Amino acid sequence: MSDAAADTPSGPPRFRRVRGHVGSRRSSHSYGYVLLLIGVSFVFAATAPNSAWASSALVLLQSATLVVALWTSGIARAGAWHNVVLLALAIALAVAGLVWTGPNLEAALGIVSGLMTLAIAVVIALSIISKGEITRQSITGAVCIYLLLGMIFVFIYGACAALGNGPFFAQGTDGTRAVRLYFSYITLATVGYGDYTPAGNLGHALAVIEALTGQLYLVTVVALLVARIRPARAHGE
Repeated sequence: MSDAAADTPSGPPRFRRVRGHVGSRRSSHSYGYVLLLIGVSFVFAATAPNSAWASSALVLLQSATLVVALWTSGIARAGAWHNVVLLALAIALAVAGLVWTGPNLEAALGIVSGLMTLAIAVVIALSIISKGEITRQSITGAVCIYLLLGMIFVFIYGACAALGNGPFFAQGTDGTRAVRLYFSYITLATVGYGDYTPAGNLGHALAVIEALTGQLYLVTVVALLVARIRPARAHGE
């Protein structure tokens, strides 16, 4: 092959530019990809039918988001063995959710998805702390964590609905996944429309915890990050 052919846009130089771009995204702890996957999970949970295959798909989405978060934070390479094991376990659980049905398995899928979502939030938080400086990417990571908080409670409410003896909501229904998603983020934002309310003491406690978590997170973590990024911009000017 001639040197001219090697320098074509489809040759190694383009591949190196792509690798360089991806590497720079990782080294800068860019959470744009993570935020995109969280958005996909949100839209999917809000629009997908309340069926077993949707629960299995959410497990796969959360595991993929966790792998991307680990890669973005610099904690692990995308092809690291524990990432491969994580994806294999997620696929196994997803297949199990399609083959077997029942409230116990549905609750197990919800718990696993919730734990993965919590792990994503922890990975992002540790990455922001380890970076040691507040940047736009830190703010993006903080937004990711806030959205993940709502998703965590969606899975918790789902597990409670699957394992509970009575309806989760006082309106006499467990609600669909979309309804629990709606209730979770309305509670996280402390809007409180009142169209859905938990029926039992456990549901009441979880709703209070979520509301307090959402408000404390906004007025402490996000406010602190925004306050610290302003002097850096002023110094740059």
